[in-house]
Amino acid sequence: MKTKHIFAAALTLMVAAGAKAQVKPEDAIDYRQSVMNVVGHAFGPMISMVQGKIPYNKDVVVKNSNVIDTIIDLPWASFAPGTEKGAPTKASLKIWSESEKFKELADKAQQAAVNLGKAVKGGDEKTIKTTLGDLGKSCKSCHDDFKLKEARN
Repeated sequence: MKTKHIFAAALTLMVAAGAKAQVKPEDAIDYRQSVMNVVGHAFGPMISMVQGKIPYNKDVVVKNSNVIDTIIDLPWASFAPGTEKGAPTKASLKIWSESEKFKELADKAQQAAVNLGKAVKGGDEKTIKTTLGDLGKSCKSCHDDFKLKEARN
């Protein structure tokens, strides 16, 4: 088993175990913010490549898409009921009132990440850039609907 899969499995088990052990809301918020922060840092340079702001670098794309592929499914369980407050967050309360729509958009983001992984394995720059754009649109659609501009308590 690859190291990234072991890491992902361990984190997933920690979240699942934590949910059963009544994770404190502030810990769930911190966890999901940390995962989203890592995703953002991995995604940023790649979207800059798509936008032509920096030169395309396949090695960076491979490395960063592997990071996203490893952790993209981790934050969603930490949006459980009761985690809508407890620490400053930009998560909109609509996440909990429109949970089915939120889950649908989260699933689309996860699928877009899977598609990126497949494109990276294929190696074609044009296809990779297209799937990067698709992932960006998927993330943006969720952020547009469910991420606040300012943190709230």
